[in-house]
Amino acid sequence: MINSSASVARLVALVPAAGIGARAAAPDSAPLAKQYRLIAGQPLLWHAVNALLRDPRIDEVRVAVAAGDTAAAGVLKGLPRTVIRPCGGATRAETVLQALQDASLDRHDWVLVHDAARPGLPADALARLIDACQNHSTGGLLALPIADTIKKASACTQDRQKSEIHAGDDHALADCVESTVSRTGLWAAQTPQMFRAQALGDALESALALGLEITDEASAIEATGAKPLLVRGSSRNAKVTWPEDFEWVGSWL
Repeated sequence: MINSSASVARLVALVPAAGIGARAAAPDSAPLAKQYRLIAGQPLLWHAVNALLRDPRIDEVRVAVAAGDTAAAGVLKGLPRTVIRPCGGATRAETVLQALQDASLDRHDWVLVHDAARPGLPADALARLIDACQNHSTGGLLALPIADTIKKASACTQDRQKSEIHAGDDHALADCVESTVSRTGLWAAQTPQMFRAQALGDALESALALGLEITDEASAIEATGAKPLLVRGSSRNAKVTWPEDFEWVGSWL
C-alpha cells in the first residue's frame, strides 16, 4: 500500500531475492539459490546489500525473499538498516510490486531497486544515480553504452550438423547471424534503478495487467510513456549470471 500523506521523501532500497538464478548453477553443484552462493568469502546477497548501505542517504534496505526462506536472516545478520520480508512473487516484477506494497511507502518516496546478483556496485556509481535522480521528475537507472559489436541471431537453416557445438556430452545448436545491429544509442541496463514509489507501483501494476514483458523496473516506467535517465554505471557493477561469472567477478571483488 502506498500512503498519500505529505512528508519528507525517504530513500528506500528494495532487493528482490526470491528467485533461484538457475542459469548460474553449475551442472555438478548442489541446488542453492544464486543469491546465497559465496563469492569473495561472502554470499552474493550480502555484497549487494552492503554496497547499498555504504550511502548514508539510503534510509532502509528491504530484501524481498520467498515465503519460507530462512537463509537470508543468517546471511544478513548484523547489517544495519536492513529488513527481510517474505513477500516474494513468481517473477521479478511481482516481487518488486509486492515489496512496494509491503513497505507502505509515501507516494513521493524514492525507491532504489538493486539486483542481488550485482555484488560489485561501486559507491561512486550509486552516488551518481542518487544525485541525478533526485533532481529529475521521472528517475533513472545505471547503464553503460554498448561497446561490443551486436549481432541479431536467427536459427540456422543449412549445414545444421556443422553448426553443432560439442561440449563434453552436451550438444548445443549454434544460431546463425541474421544481421549486425548498430550499437549507436544502445545502452546495457544495470541496477540500481530509482523511481518514485507511487509511479513505480502504478507502472508495475499496469504492465502486469496488460501482460507486458517486464525485465527491469525501467521497462515498466517506459511503458507509461515516461523517459528515465540513463546514468553512467560501472563495469564493476556486473551481474553474476553464468557459472563462470563467480570466478571472474570474485577475482577483483
